[in-house]
Amino acid sequence: MAQPGTNGHNGTNGHASANSLEEVIRALLVENFLVAIGGADLADDDSLIEQGIIDSTGVLELVMLLEETFDIRVQDADVLPENLDSVNNLVAYVQRKLQVAR
Repeated sequence: MAQPGTNGHNGTNGHASANSLEEVIRALLVENFLVAIGGADLADDDSLIEQGIIDSTGVLELVMLLEETFDIRVQDADVLPENLDSVNNLVAYVQRKLQVAR
């Protein structure tokens, strides 16, 4: 599992571009959920749940990874598919959280 400060994904401190956020999020997904198959076939708008990449336990792990990697707090009310169910949704959600943290 990726650890903060050791995975090379930290240090965004609110100034990351959408492209670099996408790269970091995609790397988190590959390292933690797609290890066996890689992430090349994962489209930015593919549903992580419908594709079988994560389940309800995986959502909790994803929340923990986002909090550790980006130093954000994911509220219970934010644990929705609109925020967490695709690469695009994750990028938009993390961007919003980082902007609020500024």
